[in-house]
Amino acid sequence: MIGGTMKFSELVEKLSAMNGQSLPSSMDNDTEITGVAAVDEAIAGQISYIEGAKFAAQVQTTAASALILPRDAALQTTTSDRGVAWVEAPEPRLMFAQAIGLFYQPFRPAPSIHPSAVIDPSAQVGQEVAIGAHVVIQAGAVIGDRVCIHPNVVVYPGATIGDRTVLHANCVIHERTQVGADCVIHAGAVIGSEGFGFVPIREGWYKMEQSGYVVLEDGVEVGCNSTIDRPAVGDTRIKRNTKLDNLVHIGHGCQIGQGCAIAAQVGLAGGVEVGDRAILAGQVGAANNAKIGAGAIATSKTGVHGTVEPGQIVSGYPAVDHKIYLKSSAIYSRLPDMYQTLKRLQKRLEESERST
Repeated sequence: MIGGTMKFSELVEKLSAMNGQSLPSSMDNDTEITGVAAVDEAIAGQISYIEGAKFAAQVQTTAASALILPRDAALQTTTSDRGVAWVEAPEPRLMFAQAIGLFYQPFRPAPSIHPSAVIDPSAQVGQEVAIGAHVVIQAGAVIGDRVCIHPNVVVYPGATIGDRTVLHANCVIHERTQVGADCVIHAGAVIGSEGFGFVPIREGWYKMEQSGYVVLEDGVEVGCNSTIDRPAVGDTRIKRNTKLDNLVHIGHGCQIGQGCAIAAQVGLAGGVEVGDRAILAGQVGAANNAKIGAGAIATSKTGVHGTVEPGQIVSGYPAVDHKIYLKSSAIYSRLPDMYQTLKRLQKRLEESERST
């Protein structure tokens, strides 16, 4: 929901409270702030941000009435000279995110249970819960306090949904799945579905029942149409504050650490281990039982088949150290010329051998 307006001084006061410190700012112009915008799209009345001196030219061109700036005296002076209000931030982009939250909150229905919802008598439903149209909550499910469940969600038997978690429309939470507090599951996501487990036999394939379950710890977010599979035994676990983008697949038995960021179209096969704070960029793929260390980064379209060391940056398919990948990429476009050179050298060598 879009919020109202506030004076710049009021905005600075709220941001200071959120950061636990008094923030330096210019108070000569206590302008009215009506919202937030990108620096090149802002209009009068809006606040934006600039991350550093590299973007200093944008101070001269922006129509924003206020800016969030880094600790840069020259940048702040230039902003004041233009008559634009400013507030100093250790991390301008982070403070901009905080400012957005002061002007906009996502739609959240009031606590109520829609008449068309089907809730099994054995399910436990907490206080101040919002349950939308055509939601199905099956036997033994536990729904925490202040949970928001949007229309057409299905919660299978024995699943647990933690306090303040939001389940968006058409997502499915399969049996015995444990979703922690303050999680967000976006539209169309499927959590706890059967892992891809089949044993080869003479006639084809023997289905291995997936008796395990999925655990999402507190603060996990799962993007639209993503899938997280349960294993044959044990659990698939996503640890606290890890964020998954849209169209991500997490295979059975994967163990994902805390604070990871996994971008769109990443696919992890069964048993993959990802350490804390790792980053997997778009379309990364990891083979069965691959290991990606804490703080590692796999760039877009990387294929991981073995082990990525903690803190390492890898690229390419199969994955190699990013520096090696850059050198290889620089050579790639020259391969046709190099091949022709090799053919000429081979021909000269053959001619030389014949002449002797």
